Amino acid sequence: MENTALFTANNVWMMICTGLVFFMHLGFSFLEIGLTRQKNTVNILFKNFFVITIGLLLYMIGGFNLMYPGFEEGSAGFFKFAGFGIGAPEGGMTPGYADGGYTWWTDFLFQGMFAATAATIVSGAVAERIKLNAFMLFTIFYVGLVYPIIGSWKWGGGFLDALGFYDFAGSTLVHSVGGWGALVVVYFLGARIGKFGEDGKPRAIPGHNLPLSAAGVLILWLGWFGFNGGSVLSADPELTSLTLVTTCIAAAAGGVSAAIFSNILYKTYDLTMFMNGVLGGLVGITAGADQMSPMDATLIGIIAGIILPLGVSLIDKLKLDDPVGAIAVHLICGIWGTLAVGIFGAMASVDQFINQLIGVGVIGAFSVVCAGIIILAIKTIVGIRVSEEEELKGLDISEHSMDAYADFSTNKN
Repeated sequence: MENTALFTANNVWMMICTGLVFFMHLGFSFLEIGLTRQKNTVNILFKNFFVITIGLLLYMIGGFNLMYPGFEEGSAGFFKFAGFGIGAPEGGMTPGYADGGYTWWTDFLFQGMFAATAATIVSGAVAERIKLNAFMLFTIFYVGLVYPIIGSWKWGGGFLDALGFYDFAGSTLVHSVGGWGALVVVYFLGARIGKFGEDGKPRAIPGHNLPLSAAGVLILWLGWFGFNGGSVLSADPELTSLTLVTTCIAAAAGGVSAAIFSNILYKTYDLTMFMNGVLGGLVGITAGADQMSPMDATLIGIIAGIILPLGVSLIDKLKLDDPVGAIAVHLICGIWGTLAVGIFGAMASVDQFINQLIGVGVIGAFSVVCAGIIILAIKTIVGIRVSEEEELKGLDISEHSMDAYADFSTNKN
C-alpha cells in the first residue's frame, strides 16, 4: 500500500511537471512576439503551434524509440532504433517501471514536451524572414531525427553516458542542440533588411511589445520548475527541493548580473538584457541543477549573466541577426552550464570537466553538420528566405493573409 501511494505521488508530480513544460511554449511564443515587429505576430504563433504539435507526433512515430532504443551492453552506443510507434511495455504501469518514479505513458509525454523545445529555440532566431515551409521542413528533420539521436547518447544510455558526460536536464542536449541549429540556419538565412548599416554596424530593430516579452520570460521561469524539477524523475523531497532552489537562484543571479554588466558596457539599464540574463541563468544551471549548492548556483548564474551580453555583442560582430538573443541564451549559456558541472558542485573535477568538454564538442559538431545538411537541402529545393517585398510587408500578410491586430492601429514597421 505504501509503495502504491508513493508511486502515485511520484507520477502525479511528473504529470504536473509535464504540464509546466508544455506551458513553456506559451512563454516562448510571448517572448518571441514581443521582441519582434507586430507585422510578424501571426507567423510566430503559427510556428510555435506547429513546433509543439508536430514535435509530439514525431516523438510518437519514432522519436521516443530513437532516443531510448535500449542499447545492448558492449554496443557502440551511437545509433539504434527500437521501431515505429509507442506501446507500454509489460509492467510499464506499475512501480516496477523506472524505480516507481512514473508510468511509461508519463515518461513518454514528459520527454515529448522536451523534444519540441529545440525547434522553438530556432524559431526565435530566424524570425521575420524565413519561409514558413522551410522552417516547417527544418523542424521535422531536426526534431524528428537529430534531437533524439543526440539525446540517446546520454539519456538513452549511449556512448556519452558511458564516458561519464553529465547533463541533468539539457543545457546541451536540449538548449545547445537548439542553439547550434539556430546558429547554422541564421548563417545561411542572412540578416533582416535594415539590421546592419552600410558601415556594417548593427542597428536596433525594436520589438513591438516588451510587456508581452516580460510575461513570456516569467512564464518560462515558472515552466522551468517542471523542466528541472521533473528531471529528478520522481517527487523525492530532498532532491526536488534542492533542484528548484538552485534553479531559481541561478535565474535571479543571471538576471541581476546581466542587468549590471550590460549597464557597465552600454551605460543604460536594458530590460531585454535583464530578461535574457534570467533565461541565461536558467539555461546555465540546467546541466547540474541537482549537483549544485545554492552558492554554486549563484556563481553559475552570475557568470551566465556576464556571458550573455558578451554573447549578444559577439553575434552582432559576426554579422548574424538573432532578433530574440536565442543563440546567446541557449547555445552560449548552454555550453557554459554544461562545462560548469566540471567546475562547481558535487561532480567537480578535472576528469569531469574533460568529459563535459568532449560532450559539448561532439554534440556541437554533429548538430552543426546535420543542421547544415538539412538547411542547404531545403535552400536548394524550396528556398529558405522570403522576398524583400514579403519581408517589408510582413509575414502575417504574405504567408498567412491575416493581421494579428486587425482592428488596432499601431506602428506598422
